[in-house]
Amino acid sequence: MALTPFGRRIHALALYLKSNQLFSYQRLQGLFADLFGLDVSQGALMNMFKRAAPIFAARRDDALVALRRAQVVACDETGMRIEGCNGYQWVFCASDAIVHTAAFSRAAQVVRDTMGGHQPDVWVSDRYTGQQGHGLHHQTCLAHLDRKARFVERHGSDFIGMRLKLWFDRAFALARAITTLAAATVKSRRRALLRDLDAILATATDCELAQELLGQIGRARNQLLTFCDFPGKVDATNNVSERALRPSVIQRKVTNGYRAKWAADAEADLRTTVDTARLSGANPFHTILGAVSA
Repeated sequence: MALTPFGRRIHALALYLKSNQLFSYQRLQGLFADLFGLDVSQGALMNMFKRAAPIFAARRDDALVALRRAQVVACDETGMRIEGCNGYQWVFCASDAIVHTAAFSRAAQVVRDTMGGHQPDVWVSDRYTGQQGHGLHHQTCLAHLDRKARFVERHGSDFIGMRLKLWFDRAFALARAITTLAAATVKSRRRALLRDLDAILATATDCELAQELLGQIGRARNQLLTFCDFPGKVDATNNVSERALRPSVIQRKVTNGYRAKWAADAEADLRTTVDTARLSGANPFHTILGAVSA
């Protein structure tokens, strides 16, 4: 690191509080003044993050290598503000790497650039068009559709929502127990679920909410039970990605986004480093301290 009046632990603490505890610059200033008697300007804090950025960029490159070998990848994105414009925080989750990417685009090209031509066996995501076609197989997040089914149950004019809610309950039960079941049992329950789903999809309805949901589920039919073919390796939901994006959602509400693209990239790289290390049980602060001390 370049010469600075602040030691590595102060650097690590500032980075940890900014990225993991979602402190604003103003709150960081107050914390250093109140707890340590340090007068740290916002410019000094920004310089800390700038100096550390190349370190975490290199760690992100390592995580990207692991991601591009993964056989199962879950992906999601959420809105964010970058330089006063609409942008997106993407996350890519695999068994041994979690990669965050800040981009101005929500298009599928972001996925192609991140994956570098690698096509995993299974891609897990919601039904957004930009998330389609990136894996040999696709698992649509059942949690998204289940929430819609419960909405239709409450606000619809027939029993389609209730029938779909009960169907999703059975699918979730199969997903929870799948590693304890014999292969023949999984296949039998999968066939029964598809048979019953087809019966629901063939039901005539005048309810516009139900019609819309039936259309979405019908288009995703072949992506709903992919987890049955990969027991214990593929989740029925994309909750892992939603959990990884939660800090970004909270930060968006706390800070209103990033004034510069380099800051969005730097924080994505830092979160990539911390989240990937966390997969093997590493402590976030120790991960950051180890990176800036290396």
